[in-house]
Amino acid sequence: MDIAMWRKALTVIPRVEKEEWNHLDVISKWLISTRSAVLVITFIPAVIAGILAYRAGGFDLGLWLVMTVGLLMAHATNNLLNDLTDYLKGVDKGNYFRAQYGPQPLEHGLMSTRQLLAYAAVTGLIAVAAGAYLVYARGGYTLLLMGLGAFFVLFYTYPLKYIGAGEIAVLVVWGPLMIGGGYYVLTGEWSWNVVLVSLPYALGATTVIFGKHIDKLAADAGKKIRTLPVLLGPRLSRYTAIGMMVLQYVLALYLVLTGYFTVVLLVVLLALKQFAMVAGVFAQPRPDGPPAEYPEDAWPLWFVSFAFYHNRTFGGLYLLGIILDVVLQRVIL
Repeated sequence: MDIAMWRKALTVIPRVEKEEWNHLDVISKWLISTRSAVLVITFIPAVIAGILAYRAGGFDLGLWLVMTVGLLMAHATNNLLNDLTDYLKGVDKGNYFRAQYGPQPLEHGLMSTRQLLAYAAVTGLIAVAAGAYLVYARGGYTLLLMGLGAFFVLFYTYPLKYIGAGEIAVLVVWGPLMIGGGYYVLTGEWSWNVVLVSLPYALGATTVIFGKHIDKLAADAGKKIRTLPVLLGPRLSRYTAIGMMVLQYVLALYLVLTGYFTVVLLVVLLALKQFAMVAGVFAQPRPDGPPAEYPEDAWPLWFVSFAFYHNRTFGGLYLLGIILDVVLQRVIL
């Protein structure tokens, strides 16, 4: 076991060579190949769904644990299938963007197609098993929610990403499906208010994928992958991302003004400093190379790095605000 590599793979996407890869344990290989560092984007919605269920008096720890494992495994499966699909379609050849910022297990010869399929099968089966248990335990619309999740896992890379629907899929999955659906699984009730609560975080997740697709806009256009930024063009895409970030704060303020949350949710305003910096980056075209102060090992990631930074800051504060609101309403008041 390489605990140090586990920690590293959970925080960054480590670059490894074939010789080092061969000496890694299976957990390290799984963490790297699934890009587990980004799975925190899925963990936070599961936590938000759980807190909102507790707020409504319907939290069940067992169901929450199964749901969270299922969501994380579904996201990990999607990452594996993304790499498999792009490899089989020849997208990642020729030093394509994906192969530059981290190891693409197939393109870099770290794994065979059969090995990656085995990883995806085991990971996917865990997700399916978790979903099946939730369908059995909760019933109702749970099977429909599971089916929608499976659809996005299987078809995000192709065809959704190719027809400008990938970004919309992220908005739906990381908001209404994960948080709204998670709340339903835990409480047995569908709440449009919870769906509204999910949107500020979902918008942040969408800005991350938007930033990534802006970064590789030229490469995607050359390979006829028509992501939304390819369709919108670089300038409009950059300002669309800024608009989504602004909308995160507007929706948080709306949730306070309508009385759904108390003023403690306005702790998210502490992220405005980071927003101003990130918006300034998005207002300018992508540089031709990394600036002097920019970590060279992070390039060619640019807009996605800043979007992830803002999403992590806003998302953490948004989660904190929801927790403080629950403490205030359920414990103090």
